[in-house]
Amino acid sequence: MRNRLPLFLVKVFYYEYWPFWLFFLPLVPYWLYLAIKCRSLTFFTAANPGIKHGGVFGESKMDILDQLNPKFLPKTALIKRGENWTAVIQMMEKLNLNFPIILKPNIGERGADVAKVIDQQGLVDYVREADYDFIIQEFVGFPIELGVLYYRYPNTGQTGISSIVQKEFLQIEGDGRSTLKALVFKSERAKLQWDNIKLKFGERLQDVLPKGEKLELEPIGNHCKGTKFLSGMDLIDNDLVKVFDEVAAGSDDFYYGRFDLKVSSVEDLRKGENIRVMEFNGVTSEPGHVYDPKLNLLVAYRDVIRGLNIMAEISRQNMKRGVAVTPAMELLREIKTHFGRKRQPTNTETKLKAKTVLAK
Repeated sequence: MRNRLPLFLVKVFYYEYWPFWLFFLPLVPYWLYLAIKCRSLTFFTAANPGIKHGGVFGESKMDILDQLNPKFLPKTALIKRGENWTAVIQMMEKLNLNFPIILKPNIGERGADVAKVIDQQGLVDYVREADYDFIIQEFVGFPIELGVLYYRYPNTGQTGISSIVQKEFLQIEGDGRSTLKALVFKSERAKLQWDNIKLKFGERLQDVLPKGEKLELEPIGNHCKGTKFLSGMDLIDNDLVKVFDEVAAGSDDFYYGRFDLKVSSVEDLRKGENIRVMEFNGVTSEPGHVYDPKLNLLVAYRDVIRGLNIMAEISRQNMKRGVAVTPAMELLREIKTHFGRKRQPTNTETKLKAKTVLAK
């Protein structure tokens, strides 16, 4: 039924496609209630003393990774703005990294400028356009990608997991008759990414995909890039919490946030083996499982509120322990500066996307 609806109606009736601000707008009164309870408009900035502003925005991904248990990290290095591409190659050699690799801004949100680079020319293109510090990271080929929202109460040390989302990457499957373009328009999720897909595939849109052959349209697991988010709440148990106690063991200053990771299998996840954490995101981490198409809006808001309550209690406990919050006016000024920068799509993004597709 959803596939037969016009795109604008899909975006209206199914909240997983709502803009970020629209989904969270009804929760503003509850957030104000929590602010009053915590006696601070910026209470959330105290949740993670080890992350700038608690992880609202502007935090260094590399600084955070450096504080996590190295056992669970992929090979990663920070490249400073202005470095020549040859310096990146030298770093790859030092880390024993081969293509493909992942490149992403050291400070960034929602998958902006994250790229899977498959060869040296793609690396050269990325470095030429990058006007920011960026991270070079091993591409992890494990088949399962998860977002695990983990918390730890400062006063008691009690830990838990409030959300697990499993990511299903945007792809189409050939039927031996239809062109790539036709297959895209048969898929609700792919249709919504048409502008990006058109840039990535170009002339290949008229190719016919063999029956049963699957083609990944987007290698980056962000919801805004078409990835389907599926609830993994059934995976949560005490044993899994212990696994993430070990993952988080490298720092005493992280209390609330989401591990974005890949793992080889559910069995290995439960054993704490073959796990690679690509990022840790702080207080703005969403309980991604709420975007599962099978859930309804009331359940989604219930689970978001549960997460807000946990984060607020952690912040309140940290504030009582002497952790300072970011003053409201200071945070507002930094928000205006950070998000006031107008980002234009670069030629590099289009080139990299096209090269990734053509290599498959």
